[in-house]
Amino acid sequence: MTAAKSKQKKSIWKRSLDARTALLYLLPSIILFSVFVFYPMFRTIYLSFFLTNQAGEAAVFVGLENYAYLLESSAFLNSIKATFLFVLYTVPTGIIIALGLALLANEKLKGIGFFRTIYASTMGVSVAASSVVWLFLFHPSIGMFNKVLAILNLPQVEWLLDPTWALLSVSLTTIWLNTGFCFLILLGGLQNIDEHLYESARIDGASYWYRLRRITIPMLSPTLFFIITISLINAFQTFGQVDILTKGGPSQSTNLIVYSIYREAFVNYQFGTASAQAVFLFVCILIVTILQFKLGEKKVHYQ
Repeated sequence: MTAAKSKQKKSIWKRSLDARTALLYLLPSIILFSVFVFYPMFRTIYLSFFLTNQAGEAAVFVGLENYAYLLESSAFLNSIKATFLFVLYTVPTGIIIALGLALLANEKLKGIGFFRTIYASTMGVSVAASSVVWLFLFHPSIGMFNKVLAILNLPQVEWLLDPTWALLSVSLTTIWLNTGFCFLILLGGLQNIDEHLYESARIDGASYWYRLRRITIPMLSPTLFFIITISLINAFQTFGQVDILTKGGPSQSTNLIVYSIYREAFVNYQFGTASAQAVFLFVCILIVTILQFKLGEKKVHYQ
């Protein structure tokens, strides 16, 4: 009995030592996450219940009034609408284009490496640089798009100045910017699919579209699930191209939630309501991600 107790104590001591060792290795990551993730998150939640001064310090406790104000604000409701439209425009279109390019680049053709480099090249372009390029392309008088429309005898379009076209223009810029990353990940997923599956399908006389539907998409589903999740989160957090191209205008048509948070905090110095918007955005992303895992993961094939 004594030997059994001694053995149990040694086992407990060993597990405790392993836990302390693991904690020691994790300590740098815990410190970094605490400083740059957990503290800002809890600070934001805290400030969302206060009116703040221009230094961003809590001044007057107002409870849920900041949230009530947002739900009654037409500008914030418009930001929600613009954000969800932006996500709808960019995520499905960007993934479909990237998938099409990845399928083309996965073919064993001479010189295909050059096209793979071109398709993935947008990964090396910063948001600021790409937005400036697109700013010239959208220019109403010297922009390439309007020059093409003039050649075709079509009416000119105020791409970034017309509320009807502004959000679509920013969405087009975002799709182009994100295509490289999505393409590269999807191409890696395609190249990991066992070639023997395709050989067996060809022997059975399966067409290209049948192989795509029955082999490629199911085997690529884990990669697609990852890309869809990441793209959704990134779309909700878009800021740079909106700031450079439209600054939320015209008529608030491109005033996405992240840009609305920026304006509320660093232009209007209303850190309380800005924090409430940030919390709302966090909840939206959390709900979308949970739904993605609950509904989308059922169709993922890991074997």
